[in-house]
Amino acid sequence: MSDRNIDNEFKVVVNHEEQYSIWPLSRQTPEGWHEEGTQGTREACLEHIEAVWTDLRPLSLRQRLAAGLR
Repeated sequence: MSDRNIDNEFKVVVNHEEQYSIWPLSRQTPEGWHEEGTQGTREACLEHIEAVWTDLRPLSLRQRLAAGLR
């Protein structure tokens, strides 16, 4: 038997705007989000998000700015 408590584990999820969040591993991923692949404690997931989500602007805004639109 494992000492893991799935209620205390999370997964990193991402939406279509490339915005990150964490979600309980024991719950179904919410509509509009997909699993990014990282799982673990709340702290580990938040540390991962901090490392990879360096531009907090939504994808659509980044694309408009890159195209020179306002």
